Amino acid sequence: MFDLQGYGWMILDGARLTVLVGLASMVCAIVVGLVVALAKLFGTWFVRGAVEVYTTIVRGVPELVLLLLVYYGVPTLIQDLGAAMGLELKIAINPFLAGVGTITFIYGAFASEVFRASYLAVSKGQVEAARALGFNGFLVFRLVVLPQMLRYALPGLGNVWMVLIKATALISVIQLPELMRSADVAARTTRMPFTFFFVACLIYLAITLVSMWLQSRAEAWANRGVEGARL
Repeated sequence: MFDLQGYGWMILDGARLTVLVGLASMVCAIVVGLVVALAKLFGTWFVRGAVEVYTTIVRGVPELVLLLLVYYGVPTLIQDLGAAMGLELKIAINPFLAGVGTITFIYGAFASEVFRASYLAVSKGQVEAARALGFNGFLVFRLVVLPQMLRYALPGLGNVWMVLIKATALISVIQLPELMRSADVAARTTRMPFTFFFVACLIYLAITLVSMWLQSRAEAWANRGVEGARL
């Protein structure tokens, strides 16, 4: 059942690429999410409208459709526009960049809601106290609001990561040799689909379990001293 017919290293390489795509996408999604959350909270009506359109697109369009649109649709559109202007263009998007960019675009929207809720959870009294001490707006945000936002956001960001890492399986459709693509190639070559897809399931589960443990440790670190202060 677990005879991988010499494809074990390919599966491990795919797993490493899956984690790399997930980490790169998560870091970018956190940055995008924080910027979008601040735009929702403090932006002008035009900026708030723009980010609302962004989050509506993410909610309304399936992830796979967005991925195919970015990887196949955008290069074709650019080439067609170039041909209409008499230019012969050859556009190809790197599948790694297409995958990370699309996942960032999608999960940045979800991260923004996590950050927005985290900001609203920060006590207004602490903000007013910091201003009373003479802190300007930037110092209030950096020293008082942001550290507490991150503490409140950790559970939500952990959930975003859990969903994001599973969504990396969609990148297999654009030929990036991540875990799902590697398992599919091995399954087709050896005609052992159950074995390789089951191994892929176990690896995804292992990534999830490790992530849950790391999240619990991070939350315990972020909440150190908080419970004691409440008591």
